[in-house]
Amino acid sequence: IMKFLFNYIKGILIGAGAIIPGISSGVLCVIFGIYETLLNSILNFFKDWKTNIKFLTPFILGGLTGIIIFSNIILFLFERYPEITSFTFIGLILGCIPSIFKICNSKEKFKLRYILFFIVSFIIAILLLLLENKMSSNVGIYYGDNYSFEFLILAGFLMSIGVVVPGVSSTVILMLLGVYETYLYAVSIMNMRILLPMGIGLLIGGFLCMKLIQFLLNKYHSQTYYSILGFVLGSVFILLPNISFNITGILSILSCLIGLIISSSFSKK
Repeated sequence: IMKFLFNYIKGILIGAGAIIPGISSGVLCVIFGIYETLLNSILNFFKDWKTNIKFLTPFILGGLTGIIIFSNIILFLFERYPEITSFTFIGLILGCIPSIFKICNSKEKFKLRYILFFIVSFIIAILLLLLENKMSSNVGIYYGDNYSFEFLILAGFLMSIGVVVPGVSSTVILMLLGVYETYLYAVSIMNMRILLPMGIGLLIGGFLCMKLIQFLLNKYHSQTYYSILGFVLGSVFILLPNISFNITGILSILSCLIGLIISSSFSKK
């Protein structure tokens, strides 16, 4: 029961990662140490469907909970307490870095050229940060009345890249397409006219992306994980706000330390 509960909570945070600007669901899966296991469980579902259902159920239920119920709460926290919330997430991310680094070198010895994969992905993460900051200042409220069914399928398909690929935020993609706030509004009122076609595109794109990532992990394990590590560290800068030297700043630093301790403990466990 406790394991189910822990995985359910992880699922909630992973679901929230599909909502919060700058956060990647894939990065959160890496942070929780379940990325490869989730990929294999989904892509090889029918090989041992009973075991896979048992493993996936808490993550699916938690993910749906995170998207439907807790998205507004987390967005509220980011709007009202941006520093404290952001630094909590930064602590959670930093606490998992040592365990990710171990995974990078788990199948073969470190080679200097692997640093190049880390640097390139880190630079891409920073560029995505700049892009998202530019896009987020230009978005408005859209209710989706002018979007065709086919376009929404395409939006969901492209969104899947941000859901599956660690470090690529799906919100960046939805902002570029001009449907980010339409998506948020649709989730808040369960508008199936928007969510159904986006869900279809998400499933198709997600399957194809997972196939590609699985291939890369099988053939280029260390290179792929060093790239993921670059995206993970880049996501720290995406979250990094301007810290204030007051009580909020002190609480932010404390929240960061608490998040780091919790994440580090989970990673070791």
